[in-house]
Amino acid sequence: MVPSLSSISSRLRFRQLSLLIALEECGSLHKAADRLGLTQPGLTKALREIELTFGTELFVRTPKGVHPNELGLCILRYARLIDADLGHLREEIDGVLRGGGGRVAVGSITGALHSVLIGALSELRRLQPALSIDVRENISIELLNQLNEGRLDLAICRTTVSSQAEQFDYEPLLDEAVAVAVGPQHALANTRRVSLSQLAKSRWILYPGNMPLRQLLEREFLEAGLPLPPYPIETASSLATMLLLKEDPHAVALMAAATMDFCEEHHIARRLPLQIRSRHEAYGIVTRRGARLSPAAGMLVQCLRAAAQAQGAGG
Repeated sequence: MVPSLSSISSRLRFRQLSLLIALEECGSLHKAADRLGLTQPGLTKALREIELTFGTELFVRTPKGVHPNELGLCILRYARLIDADLGHLREEIDGVLRGGGGRVAVGSITGALHSVLIGALSELRRLQPALSIDVRENISIELLNQLNEGRLDLAICRTTVSSQAEQFDYEPLLDEAVAVAVGPQHALANTRRVSLSQLAKSRWILYPGNMPLRQLLEREFLEAGLPLPPYPIETASSLATMLLLKEDPHAVALMAAATMDFCEEHHIARRLPLQIRSRHEAYGIVTRRGARLSPAAGMLVQCLRAAAQAQGAGG
């Protein structure tokens, strides 16, 4: 039987939420006990008390450690959200008492990092110097997971990669252009005309199959009646792509135009004169559905809007 809300709220304590999070992250009672400054029997007893509150086991015990079951994962997600909100509460209290300050955690896909986020963060620091900022770069689906777990206040990414896009609020920022990149030593690096068929047998660096840039490139090859290049290197890492392009004179990659601008500015790669006809999906500001942003996160949103507007005007 599902326990009543009054039963849960009267018995559950904030410290117990930290215990659940530590258990999941450590994967063992011994390691979690060390982190929390408890004895292992003490932690075992505390876990049992939490499980009695919910009326069922939340972790599976094995000789190799512990891991959350399905219900445990559900409760952990809310535990992280509550933990994050408590952290925001402390930061807001600190900011009010000191007349400023606070902390904001933001995640971004690579293209948005180059095009809007860095400029927005520079403006945010100008407006609020006494501010701690946590910046994470990742692919959209991972950013959405971190947002859902309360690890991020907001993300600049796409929600269409998620099967549960309704869990997020989305505000579009910018359309994203793409470019075909090769290393400075590639045979076609300085040519004035290039066709996709000339690149069909090249050593392509591709994003993993579930990512928008990979799907866009697959559409482009399909519409040209060409097979997808064989034996690619697959990576979601922009740094790995840049290093591979610089090292391999035969490598080719598709990347966001803003990242391409950075590569050309620093002589990492060259842009090929090849127009990608397929339209790439826009990205935007993503937050948890109905979440109330902290003052610092709200300021960052304003800076992101201004940076996107400046990019649009410049484009």
